[in-house]
Amino acid sequence: MEESKTRKELQVSAIENGTVIDHIPAKSVFQVVKLLGLENCKEQILFGTNLESKKFGKKGIVKVANRFFESDEINKITLAAPSATLIVIRNYQVVEKKKVEIPDHIRKYVRCVNPNCITNHEKIPTKFLVIDKEDIRLQCHYCEKVTDKNNLFFI
Repeated sequence: MEESKTRKELQVSAIENGTVIDHIPAKSVFQVVKLLGLENCKEQILFGTNLESKKFGKKGIVKVANRFFESDEINKITLAAPSATLIVIRNYQVVEKKKVEIPDHIRKYVRCVNPNCITNHEKIPTKFLVIDKEDIRLQCHYCEKVTDKNNLFFI
């Protein structure tokens, strides 16, 4: 006698209007929430972490009702979640879906690893040239020190 398979799923309500950020590495969900400033958001936010994903093993997701992000806001999460997909929802329908892309330059939200860099002593916003998008390596505009993905510290 064949055993019937049952599938249990946690259903998360759909949002009428807003943004879904899917395929976030599970360990980066809270970093994405912080980078986007969602801890102060007054709209409904749903997030999940360590969700099953055939493609990634474990993944995270963030749904934000009635909030649409500008490109520079989304660029903030590319270093923490380079595999993320941005999905725009209007009237419960997907109207746009795109993968995040690492920009050529990173400004203001990553600290330089060089303790002697001027950005760590003066009120000067950081600026980096992305020299390797695959392995994520950034070169500081001011001191030219290279930071890799293992040493990123978000401000």
